[in-house]
Amino acid sequence: MTSIWKSFRSLYFATLLMLIGSGLLSTYLGLRLAADKVDTAWIGALMAANYLGLVLGGKVGHRLIARVGHMRAFVSSSGVVGAAVLGHGLIDWLPAWLVLRALVGLGMMCQYMVIESWLNEQADASQRGRVFSGYMIACYLGLMLGQLTLVLHPALGLELLMLVALCFTLCLVPVAMTRRSHPAPMQPVALEPMFFIKRVPQSLTTILVSGLAIGSFYGLAPLHASRMGLSTLQVGLFMASCILAGLLVQWPLGWLSDRYDRGALIRNCAVLLTLASLPLAILTELPLALLFPLGFVFCLLQFSLYPLAVAFSNDYIEAEHRVSLTAMLLVTFGIGACLGPLTAGLLMRELGPNMLYAFVCFCAFVLIFRVRPDTIKHMQPVENAPLQHVAVPDNMTSSPLSAALDPRVEERTVHEQMQRANPAAEAGDQSAR
Repeated sequence: MTSIWKSFRSLYFATLLMLIGSGLLSTYLGLRLAADKVDTAWIGALMAANYLGLVLGGKVGHRLIARVGHMRAFVSSSGVVGAAVLGHGLIDWLPAWLVLRALVGLGMMCQYMVIESWLNEQADASQRGRVFSGYMIACYLGLMLGQLTLVLHPALGLELLMLVALCFTLCLVPVAMTRRSHPAPMQPVALEPMFFIKRVPQSLTTILVSGLAIGSFYGLAPLHASRMGLSTLQVGLFMASCILAGLLVQWPLGWLSDRYDRGALIRNCAVLLTLASLPLAILTELPLALLFPLGFVFCLLQFSLYPLAVAFSNDYIEAEHRVSLTAMLLVTFGIGACLGPLTAGLLMRELGPNMLYAFVCFCAFVLIFRVRPDTIKHMQPVENAPLQHVAVPDNMTSSPLSAALDPRVEERTVHEQMQRANPAAEAGDQSAR
């Protein structure tokens, strides 16, 4: 693993800086608007706009990279994100903030696509699993450090926006200084929505519920914590501990996923998540000694749904469809992550801050009845179904190109479905002939 870190340290470090900025921005905006007594629905709408931008960025990113190349695409995307971040400090009009938040999401998705395609191009087939694990650790670590920044600087001034913009500016340096060769452009894959709805409906439902819950949590959990009386410093610690739970659960979850029925694990996880949400949904006052462990357990379960659903869906999809499956799962997650903060924000406005966890509790309760053992028994895994569980990021901190780093996807399939030759190289070959 040490050699992996040394080989890809520049790309990992760029990812780390990006996620520090992203994690800090999400919590800062929630706390800033809460301090200004802004309607909860607006806070949810801002997070929804971010995820909408991420979904749209999956389409824009392919065209941008194909047109100007990886380095220029990364530089331009980072510039747009940095300008949009600073725009939050220049404009106080909330509708404009929705546009800026969507631009941040769109630009970040383009950055993810550049980094992931670069990692895929340079990683050997035997290294893809470890390279992907290193990328995932950089994502989670960046999100946690972004929250811990609030511990060092609890004042909600414009300095934090400058720090976020600084992170997106500095992430240009390791990418620009990398000695790795530029990868070839990659083309978008077909989503095939009807095919996947028929083949893996329960996995898609789980992904949708995961998007509803995680999108709502990232956007509105800081607001709920502040309404519970936590200071900015305590909110940062709370969010960091919750994100840490998402990282720590990956490895025991993989052990369980490789030994027990994944559909049953999803259903059991939904049952436990429903129970874990109840105290947070019912109790209007919680001491820190109880809020932190409850939040930690809640996130252990919440962040388990997405990787379990990804592994479960791969068991029933043939190898030639697994690249487009990844894109379909991310789009489904993005739809849920757009709708979740909007719905939970409206509920919190009308019925109080505890409605965030009541909403997640309801979503998990629905999932219990959607993933049924009797239905799973009639499903037959494909002959070459992947056996191993692969840890994956639990939110939109990856792009459709992350399939290229999944060791369960054959390298030949990745190149056939996602990669195309460089137009300049094709022209050179034709002229040589």
